[in-house]
Amino acid sequence: MVSPSQAFGRSAEDLAEQMLRKKGYRILERNLRIAGGELDLIADDQGTLVFIEVKARRGNRFGGAPYAVTTRKKQQIIKLALCYLSQRGLTNKQCRFDVILAVGTNGHTPQLTHIEQAFEVSSSDRQW
Repeated sequence: MVSPSQAFGRSAEDLAEQMLRKKGYRILERNLRIAGGELDLIADDQGTLVFIEVKARRGNRFGGAPYAVTTRKKQQIIKLALCYLSQRGLTNKQCRFDVILAVGTNGHTPQLTHIEQAFEVSSSDRQW
């Protein structure tokens, strides 16, 4: 049984994927479980490999969706991305980390905001 919040999150991911396709992104993976975590979307944007985190919120409690990608979450996404690159033997590949924020209420389509290059990888983040 899927909870209402899980259904809302899946709906936001569906909308995010549709938006990215309209922008010309090629979706490579969705909800990829790897190394004890999950990458929401992985896409190709004109040769750049993009790791996309989708954050859905019903409102702006606690700052809303923009504050949902914490430092810890960023570190986890970076770790998962490094595992993905390593497992596929991808070296010297241009990569980017985007976030798509989905904010909506029950019965309404979430409004999406796409933040390209939402965060970067520092040299200290590259340690396994």
